[in-house]
Amino acid sequence: MLFDCDGVLVDSEPIVNRVLRDMLAERGWVLSLAECMAIFLGKMVRDEKARIEHHTGQPLTDDWLADFRERRNQALAQELAIVANAREAVQAVHERLDARIACASGADRHKVELQLRKVGLLDYFDGRIFSGHEMPRSKPHPDVYLAAAQALRAPPARCAVVEDTLTGVRAARAAGATVFAYVPQGDPTPFLAAGVATVFRDMAELPARLA
Repeated sequence: MLFDCDGVLVDSEPIVNRVLRDMLAERGWVLSLAECMAIFLGKMVRDEKARIEHHTGQPLTDDWLADFRERRNQALAQELAIVANAREAVQAVHERLDARIACASGADRHKVELQLRKVGLLDYFDGRIFSGHEMPRSKPHPDVYLAAAQALRAPPARCAVVEDTLTGVRAARAAGATVFAYVPQGDPTPFLAAGVATVFRDMAELPARLA
């Protein structure tokens, strides 16, 4: 069982995108929070370099990215909350699968570990955390899910993945995994069209769906 992190285990996306929105506004690209999330959800900021430079007219430097990560991490450390019922779901799946679970995120490792530690989930994934930043390619490419499956000594086709973004769904599908789409609100149609096995609204449903 492979879990995405942001939006699946932790409610981080509104926090991260608020920081990103504010920093882009400082450079002249003014977006609402909803617009920022529509553009960047499930993606690495550095992968959107060309788009950001086009709208701001300024280079996307390593220093700017480092400042973004620092401001993002401060906000997460202060405000981050666990996704409703995620702890119970992870514990149930962890026990059922004899700890053969992993977290495969497009985010950098420091952010993933900070978040899992903050909400008390780190022990469930200790030693089985995989970051897209450490792969040749991040999501929507399958690299991070292939690495996680290999570490669990499981064929990707035998792995189930929990994802909440279409970018992540494409990555998991490209790896050959079965995808369970966590869509707590909004239209599930795009996820079904992307080939997920099922859509569910509440993390409390996950253990029964896997059964």
